[in-house]
Amino acid sequence: ESPFTDLPQNDVELTPDKVKDEKEGGPTFHCDLCDAELVYTIAQAFLPGLSTACVDNTTGDVFKSPGSVAAEIRKEMAEYLTQRSETFVAESVVLDAGLEVQASDHPYDIIAYLIDEFATTKRNLFSRVSEWLLSDKREDKIDDFSQEMEINGFWSIDKREAIVQTLLKNVDLKNEFHCDMKFYSADELAQHVPTCKYRSMTCQNEGCYAKYSISQMENHDSVCPYKMIPCEQNCSASLMRRDMDRHCITVCPMKLVNCPFYSVGCKSAIPQCKIEEHRSSDFHSHLLYILQGIHKEASVEVLRKRVGQLLQKYSSKLANIRDLRSLTYKVKDLDAKLGPLKVCATNEVDVATKTAGKLQILEASDANKVTEKGAETRVVGFEAKPQSLEVTPTNKDSIEAVKAEIKDSAAKQQSLGVKSLNKVCKEGLKTKATDVEAKPQSLENTIINKDSGVAPGTTVNHHEARPPSLEVSPKKVSEATIENSVKDVEGKVRLSKVSTGENW
Repeated sequence: ESPFTDLPQNDVELTPDKVKDEKEGGPTFHCDLCDAELVYTIAQAFLPGLSTACVDNTTGDVFKSPGSVAAEIRKEMAEYLTQRSETFVAESVVLDAGLEVQASDHPYDIIAYLIDEFATTKRNLFSRVSEWLLSDKREDKIDDFSQEMEINGFWSIDKREAIVQTLLKNVDLKNEFHCDMKFYSADELAQHVPTCKYRSMTCQNEGCYAKYSISQMENHDSVCPYKMIPCEQNCSASLMRRDMDRHCITVCPMKLVNCPFYSVGCKSAIPQCKIEEHRSSDFHSHLLYILQGIHKEASVEVLRKRVGQLLQKYSSKLANIRDLRSLTYKVKDLDAKLGPLKVCATNEVDVATKTAGKLQILEASDANKVTEKGAETRVVGFEAKPQSLEVTPTNKDSIEAVKAEIKDSAAKQQSLGVKSLNKVCKEGLKTKATDVEAKPQSLENTIINKDSGVAPGTTVNHHEARPPSLEVSPKKVSEATIENSVKDVEGKVRLSKVSTGENW
């Protein structure tokens, strides 16, 4: 048997008495109008409170059910709320630390607190000592009984609202949610009602049945889910406010979408209805993005020229293609027909220009000086040989070969712009030096004294005689400079031959 079978079917009048006037002989006709929306909201909290009181009062009792005590507890609840609302304000002022709702003076918070307070007083012993209050089964039972009372019309909304109006006048100290006008005659009251800002009205939007005071009409109209409003994204449609979000993210033609060429680089967000316009206006940019994916190393300037070539020769073939994949395949095919790109042409020109500028900085005098010092160091570096040994004349053909080798290396240096002459100079000078065989000790000392400034009799170490830096920087050396270097070496050798009395 259902615990709700004992629920009474007939509602009864439970409207509490109105608060009497404090002064006799004063206005006796009161305007009973209140904020209709707040009254309805508070009235909706009555059934859950009543259901809680009935369930907790009969838990563990095999002879009672929530439905069997609902009528009695409903009457007690109406009386309790009326009495407590009359004394609540005075108690909250006198008692500094008594009530939890002291921080809020809103009528809804106050009345909701009183409803919970009443339900607490109806708990039986079993509910207090057991874990029933914390169980999910209790919450489910309260919800089920509340819905049962709503369906059966056990406590109609009109009668609940009548009680709430009386409670609201008792707890609304700031007179923000009810009319406090009083009149001496019924005629005066009748004239006031049509103009009272708290008179009730029903929403005129189709599908909405909300009630509110005339003073709250603008507030309700601004949030009413059934009000017809124009599209927030400025399309031509008008629809209910509650359907706006779904419209804007699904079928609205002004919905922002990514460009069809987003994956290749176009990050524009455009309205859905303007995709074709965007494709036409940004077609040049889309081709550039596709070419950048094909030629990853090419510069933007080179690719822009290629885009111009494609549009100039194949504009009619590309204009009608709409999807990314088809356009990419077509561009690859047409790009191949135009021939390969000179991707590094610009870089080569830049490198050659920079190298030429650097090579021109080296003056001929500096190159001659470095080469002369290198030749002198190589000649001085050889150790002394026995005086009995004679110096063999240098082969002229070997000098010509060295000269040709140096010229050939210089030509390679100028063509590449980046190779170093260090190795070439070292090898050339080493070849000339090795052709000069050992000299008498006295002759070598004389040469050392004369050319290097070292005192006679001093032994010169090959490593010590070497200047700190013989490296020739990889800069451009003119052909005249190479000739001078070779002639200087020949002169040194000739001087050594003359000193020994030999013929060149």
